[in-house]
Amino acid sequence: MKISKGLKAFCVFAALLIIASTALGVMNLAGQKQILKKFDESEDNDREDDVKIAQIYEIKSTLPISDAYKSGDTSALDDRQKETLDLAKEVISDEIKKGADDYDKELAIYSFLTSKMKNDTGLLTVIPTSGEDSDNPYGVLKYHSAVCVGYATTFRLFMQMLDIDCKVVHSIDLGHSWNLVKIDGEWYHVDCYMDASGTYLRSFNMNDELCAQSHDWNREIFPAATGLKHNPMVSEAKTIDDLYAIPAWFSENIEKESDRFSCSFKEDISADDEASAKYIVDSIVNGLSWNNDSQIYYEYFWIKNEEGKYILCVFMNDDNELELDDEQREAAQNAITEYFPDIQFDDMGGGYSDSAKG
Repeated sequence: MKISKGLKAFCVFAALLIIASTALGVMNLAGQKQILKKFDESEDNDREDDVKIAQIYEIKSTLPISDAYKSGDTSALDDRQKETLDLAKEVISDEIKKGADDYDKELAIYSFLTSKMKNDTGLLTVIPTSGEDSDNPYGVLKYHSAVCVGYATTFRLFMQMLDIDCKVVHSIDLGHSWNLVKIDGEWYHVDCYMDASGTYLRSFNMNDELCAQSHDWNREIFPAATGLKHNPMVSEAKTIDDLYAIPAWFSENIEKESDRFSCSFKEDISADDEASAKYIVDSIVNGLSWNNDSQIYYEYFWIKNEEGKYILCVFMNDDNELELDDEQREAAQNAITEYFPDIQFDDMGGGYSDSAKG
């Protein structure tokens, strides 16, 4: 049977969407893991500080600055540390409301870092290309550009200044770093770097189960994160009747242009329902992502709440960051066909080969 070009393109695109049901940041990490296999995975996995990520960026202690903030004594700080402290104090003054509890403080700092900073990275780089001091609080707060280490150490500095327990966690392959933060007696994972790409609250206050979907770390040296009380996607989930109410709920949120939404179920999903639930969500997500011209696509994940019931969490991603104009597309296609004359291009600009037709 002969498959049309359009159908073939759709099948390839749909398959890619299914593979890409997690955040773009997660896919970047997967790429990092492949290339970073050459690194010694046992090295530096037994401590928090003085660890090099990707053999380039170093996780350094932020205690001298936070201790000076709490004591009011800056005599032991050098000029660079004093400037870092001043920058951090200004953020706290601007972002932390009077009477805020620990959760509110944590959320305010997370929101500041994910919205006011920018990732110092490129789509083609496995390890982000560093701007000046983008791996430490001084550079992050002064130049507003950060790699993962910069986000993690800056977030920890703020938490330490605010008397909230916090650690910098690094992946086993030493290719990424993020945070563990203790709120109301429970530990949570927070990855500001990944959420700065646009998926607000996707990687905020995760338990170990949720974090492990996209991260790996040495659990022997870092405390277990078991709570979900302060995960907004769980605590704010709307209750709908059953899995067959998902389309109406999804449509309602699309009309409201919600960039994130979550739901639980009055009639919880059983093991027998899992295939149907996955089919419904995959069909909606893939269909919406394929049938729009705005480069918006949807990603989702399932998680069980503290009662063991399913929560469906959906995020909208806007992938307009990198687009080819007609001139760039034509130049790229000419370069390809010079050496691969069998490759042709459909109306959408995608490449295919007649020899591959069934």
